[in-house]
Amino acid sequence: MNLSMNWITLRVRDLEASLYFYHGILKLPVQRRFESRGRQIAMLGTDGQPKVELIQGSEPVLKAECGVSIGFEVESLDETMEYLKNLGIPVARGPVAPNPRLRFFYILDPDGFEVQLAEHSDKGQP
Repeated sequence: MNLSMNWITLRVRDLEASLYFYHGILKLPVQRRFESRGRQIAMLGTDGQPKVELIQGSEPVLKAECGVSIGFEVESLDETMEYLKNLGIPVARGPVAPNPRLRFFYILDPDGFEVQLAEHSDKGQP
């Protein structure tokens, strides 16, 4: 069997607030929006990459404190932190540097889900 990641689904309370966060702030492109069985749904992401599916509902199945986070790669952790600071988005945890080639920090989305922003570098490579 050959698997590849297709999407991750987050059940959110307010689709517009989540779209503002993931599209307006994090700049994920909206692939499409639609309604299914009375629920508003949005798919975000770039071609060739796993998508983030947002489904609006009053009862999230997955609670934010369950330990699941979504991770994104950024070119510059410092520039990303400054960008988010200017928008009033606080760092929830970090930055952390577990090794010389990786640094990351976490912010929270409107539903309290952790979003990890990570920078990988070739520093320290032999």
